[in-house]
Amino acid sequence: MSNNTKFELLSLLESIDKIKLYSQDFSNADDFYHDQKSFDASMMQFVVIGEVISRLNEAYKKEHSEIPWQKIKDFRNIIAHDYFGIDADEIWDIIHGKLLPLKSGIEKLLK
Repeated sequence: MSNNTKFELLSLLESIDKIKLYSQDFSNADDFYHDQKSFDASMMQFVVIGEVISRLNEAYKKEHSEIPWQKIKDFRNIIAHDYFGIDADEIWDIIHGKLLPLKSGIEKLLK
């Protein structure tokens, strides 16, 4: 694994941790959505995740296809280009159902 790839994977973990931190004080999607700072900060981290993934080597992503790289990158595009159409419940579900498996998958790649 190149140093660049390692740095990018570590950046992904950092963004995931930030999203978890920014959303941890809320018990539901509606409360999270209405806290503009926390919600917007989390959305920015999703954009960062998509940007980092776009910088990862294509061969590396193909070699590690257990991570849904393209879906994550596509989600970044939705946030960046249709911000006002974002569904808070969908974001909440992603945070609580998909971030930890993604984090685990990235941690496995780093081992």
